[in-house]
Amino acid sequence: MLNIIITLLLLQIIGSLQGQMLPKEIKKCHFGESQCIVHSMNLLIKKFPRGIPALGMKPIDVVDIKNSKFWNDEKVGAFWLDFDLFNQVNYGFENTTITKVSGFDENPTSSLIEIHGRIPSLIHKGSYYSQGRVWIVELNSTGESFSDFQNFRFVLKLKVIMEYRNNKRYLKIYELNPFVNMDRWVFWLDNFFESNTDMTIAINQVFNLHWVEFWNELEPTNLKIFASVFRDIFEDIFKKVSYDDMFLPVSKDSEVND
Repeated sequence: MLNIIITLLLLQIIGSLQGQMLPKEIKKCHFGESQCIVHSMNLLIKKFPRGIPALGMKPIDVVDIKNSKFWNDEKVGAFWLDFDLFNQVNYGFENTTITKVSGFDENPTSSLIEIHGRIPSLIHKGSYYSQGRVWIVELNSTGESFSDFQNFRFVLKLKVIMEYRNNKRYLKIYELNPFVNMDRWVFWLDNFFESNTDMTIAINQVFNLHWVEFWNELEPTNLKIFASVFRDIFEDIFKKVSYDDMFLPVSKDSEVND
């Protein structure tokens, strides 16, 4: 009898680990029930900004970012720049408000999944290394970088495929494309001209005055970074929590045959 009890307990533990469930205070929704999904997502963000490790949900109050090559010109001519970012973090994802979702249907592979949201202020901090030439001025500097993406709005478009484990369906991101907009991009580089503080201040002022033009130039690189950040947030959740466990079970109406 004891062996049977132990076996049953082990099976229960294994089953709970294999099909991780959402916290009880987070309401489960039916497939495709968009308004309910938006409400539950926002509650999850508000209640658990430091993540839920058992569900693969990482902290979102401080989000680490991989090292990135921000600018990589050919080293020829009067103007070229090689610019690397490292030791990067984002602050502000904990203040995200999801405004709209679609595609979370019973079969999510049949269409795009879309997630719309906004963040009042998305702060990026990190270190940079730059090497380059601006006319007759040689650049070779390192310092701290700061960005503030104000009233940051995003739309994430995901294509997913299904993986089957333990008789349950798990999502795997096949493609993730972010589309972003903002009211203002505030940017600052410390020590950009290592031996000339006035030049550093001047170049930062030029950047912030003409931030739209700089954004248009750097948008492809920025979007790659954002895609990596958002993908990193979702992938572990999709890996640990089955798609079926995220939603209420589908009711099967019984049919009576005459």
